[in-house]
Amino acid sequence: MSVTITRRDSLRGALAALGAVALIPEWALPALAAGDTDVPFTDLPKVFAPGLNAAGTTRTLDIRKIDGQLTPADQFFFIQHKNQPKIDAASYRLKISGLVKQPAELSLADLKAMHTVDLINGYECSGNSPRGIQGLSSCGRFTGVPLSAVLKKIGVDPTAREVVLFGTDRGKEDVVFRGQTFAVDQQFGRSITLENALKPEPILAWNLNGEPLVFQQGGPLRLIMPGWYGVANVKWLSEIHLQEERFLGNYQARWYRSLVGIGGSGGEMDTNTQWVENEITKMHLKSVIARVRKTGEAHQVLGFVLNDGTPVKSVEVKVDDGSWQPAKLDAKNTRFSWKLFTYDWKGATAGEHTLVSRVTDANGMVQPTLDDLKTKKTFLQDNSQFPRKVMIS
Repeated sequence: MSVTITRRDSLRGALAALGAVALIPEWALPALAAGDTDVPFTDLPKVFAPGLNAAGTTRTLDIRKIDGQLTPADQFFFIQHKNQPKIDAASYRLKISGLVKQPAELSLADLKAMHTVDLINGYECSGNSPRGIQGLSSCGRFTGVPLSAVLKKIGVDPTAREVVLFGTDRGKEDVVFRGQTFAVDQQFGRSITLENALKPEPILAWNLNGEPLVFQQGGPLRLIMPGWYGVANVKWLSEIHLQEERFLGNYQARWYRSLVGIGGSGGEMDTNTQWVENEITKMHLKSVIARVRKTGEAHQVLGFVLNDGTPVKSVEVKVDDGSWQPAKLDAKNTRFSWKLFTYDWKGATAGEHTLVSRVTDANGMVQPTLDDLKTKKTFLQDNSQFPRKVMIS
C-alpha cells in the first residue's frame, strides 16, 4: 500500500500544526499540486454536462474532479424515481410497525440519543455505466445509528423474516398482472432480510460529511446499506415494517432485477442456456479510471474501485496493447469506501492512448470485460472494464 504526498497533504500537515485543520473540510484544500495539469479525455460524449440537471432531479459526479476519499456534499450524486419530498426535521417521525414487540414512532432526537456511528461509504446507482462516464457514484462520511440497534431497542417478533423500508416519496405505478394493467399510487419501498438488517453495517443516517442531509440526498433520514447498490439505500425514510412474507414492490421485484444467461450459446431461445433472474442488491466488483495528471514529464493515473466490501487483492492498468501493470491502492481506503488507486505512467508518448483498469478481489473474482457480460440482457450492474482514451500533448 502506498501514500502519495501531495501539495494538499503538505498544506493539511501545516494546518494541523497550527490546530486549524479541523476547521477546513477535506474538499476545500487545493485539488492539484503546483504545476499539475489534467490530461484531457477524448472519449467524452458530445453532450456531457455533469452536475445538477436543469430540473434539479439528478446530480451526476464529474469523476475528473475526484481528489480524495470524500465527495463534497454539493457534488454528491443523487437520483430518484418519484418526487423529492421536503420534510420538516423538527416534526419528523420514523414509524416502526408490523411484527415488533412495541410499535413506535421515533423522532430524530430519539435516534440521536442512541449510540451514533460514522461510516465512510462509497456506492453507485445500479444503472451507473460508461454512458454517463460513471457519474452516478460518490463516497461520503455518513453519521447515524445502526439499524440493528433500533430494531433491538423496539423488539422483534420471532416470526419476523423481512424488513421493509418505505420512503416518503410516492407516485403512480402501472402494475401488470397477466395482461391487465392497474394504475395505483404507490410509495417507494425496498426490503432486506431480517438477517441482513441485524448486521452491524446498515445505518439510519442523518448527516453527510458532518452536515445534515439535504432533501435531495434523502434528508432528514435515510438508510445506508454499505456494499449495496444505491436503490437499496432508501431515502426520505418514513416507515420500517417487519413481516414474515417476502415483499414484492415495483423497485424490488420488477424494475430492479438482472437477466443473465448461463451456459449454452447465450441465445434467447437456446435450450442449453439457463436464464437466471436476480434482485439488484450488492455491488459487483468494478474499477474506473477517473483522471490523468501530468507533473512535468511524469503522468499519474487515478481511479477508484467499488464493490461489496470484499477485500481487494489488486488493481492493474494497461496502456494501449501493453501488458497489465500493478497500480497502488491508497492506504486510506476502508472496507466500504471506494478504493482509490494510482498508477505511475512512465514514458508516455505524444498522441492518443487507451487506458483500462481491472480489479481482482481476495476471492479471486476478476472484473469482467464487456464481452464477458454479453449474455446479460439487462443494463443494470454494468461492471465491465471501461477503456478510457486520453490525448498526450
